[in-house]
Amino acid sequence: MTLRADGPSLGNMRRSLLAAVVALTAFTTSCTDSGVHNVTGGSTSVTDGSTDGSGFDWTPSGDNDRVETGHLQVPRDYSDPSKGTFDLYLARHLADPSMRIGSLLVNPGGPGFGGSDFAVSADSIYGQSILDHFDIIGWDPRGTGLSTPAIDCTADYDHFYASSDITPDTPAERQALVDLAKEFAADCVKNNADIIDYVGTNNSARDMDAIRKALGEDTISYFGFSYGSELGATWTTLFPDTVRAAVLDGAADPNASYIESGLQQMQGFEDTFATYLAKCSADKQCPFHNDGHAEAAWDALMQQLDTKPIPSAVGRPDVNLQVAVTAASQAMYSDSLWPILSDALASAQKGDGSGLLNLYDMYYQRTADGTYSNELEAFQTIFCMDDSERLTVAEEDATVTDMLNVAPRLAPGTTGSYFCTFFPKSSDPRVAITGKGAGPILVMGTTGDPATPLSSTRAMAAALQDGRLVIVTANQHTGYGVNQCSSDVIEQYLVDPVKNAPENGTECK
Repeated sequence: MTLRADGPSLGNMRRSLLAAVVALTAFTTSCTDSGVHNVTGGSTSVTDGSTDGSGFDWTPSGDNDRVETGHLQVPRDYSDPSKGTFDLYLARHLADPSMRIGSLLVNPGGPGFGGSDFAVSADSIYGQSILDHFDIIGWDPRGTGLSTPAIDCTADYDHFYASSDITPDTPAERQALVDLAKEFAADCVKNNADIIDYVGTNNSARDMDAIRKALGEDTISYFGFSYGSELGATWTTLFPDTVRAAVLDGAADPNASYIESGLQQMQGFEDTFATYLAKCSADKQCPFHNDGHAEAAWDALMQQLDTKPIPSAVGRPDVNLQVAVTAASQAMYSDSLWPILSDALASAQKGDGSGLLNLYDMYYQRTADGTYSNELEAFQTIFCMDDSERLTVAEEDATVTDMLNVAPRLAPGTTGSYFCTFFPKSSDPRVAITGKGAGPILVMGTTGDPATPLSSTRAMAAALQDGRLVIVTANQHTGYGVNQCSSDVIEQYLVDPVKNAPENGTECK
């Protein structure tokens, strides 16, 4: 069993309107690349050849007169434009004309999250300095959000992510997990046959350069969270001469293998969960206090849910071990969710699993009408198409012992994840990260980040030619907005990335 990293948690001062979530499922894993490869940027021409800013037909959006939306067509395959195009959906939050420095591309993470909302909702996310100085441009990367074609694997999330027995007792139960993974991969390949080879991170980085050209700018700035750090690092490696500034917040280890990245992430979530349980045990006001034995109470509850799930409403999955661990992992994304988890666990002890199911639904962004976005299926497809490594079923199963050793509570599964096992191998595996020639790049991480542990962020900073590591003391994923220091160091750097680049190892406590 493995973990997923998603978008940012911006602290109590500013929170994204997108759900900043992490979950554990039978088939999800780290968004870190599992190998390093040498590729070139290739052709970066916008489909219509625009280089003077005419590649967009911006239109007003909603009640905010500073927000506009637009579209840009880019080749599916930059080496062969005859293979068709993606229509990228973008949103732009305009700078103060009297203070404008340039454009700032933003990405919320994933992979699989659309970024347009981060421009539409910029007033709720970014500090005044960024709002004043930059046209904030968020785009839905190829295959995601409102960009078309969009990745579409399934509409039945509960079938794939809540129906599994992740601790199978018989060969038939184990085979059922393999069959489920095989079914999901087959659906993704079948439903996305025309685009699956072209949705990887390298091409999204090439799209960033196409956006720059369409804007008519020689250089551009970037702010990426979580997976957005990997996208940004790929862009700085492929197109270093076009980089004005780049912020990578909540960065993953770019050199970790598939197995290594999964273990790093599992360790991060388990450590954060241990902190949560210890705090609950020490606090008599915690609803899951259990006379100071929250750890033992969790273990007992999970054993109970594994053998006898709590029934849910008709049409919804019962609250089993998989649903409960997904809910707990979701709450580890930010300590602001810990009280919600405590209430949910206390209710589950009394036979009410609705709180845990709500946290599970929060991860999948299930709407009131029971529908889902395509973020998870896009996440898995993009991740796998970035990676040329494919483990067999036996090789996946061989990782279980190591996973249980580093995360016995949040990785209780007794089989492999088979996450990419049945996907085709990538024809364009992600570039080896160097950032050579891109100048100083700000790399931020938090001390209690479950999704991209600080060790991973350190590795990203070290991989870059001039990575400037900033460490923020916080129990959450991503550091921007946690405190005044973490906001100031990013905002000042973006305004003047040469003069205000932080010293490597700067701390914000």
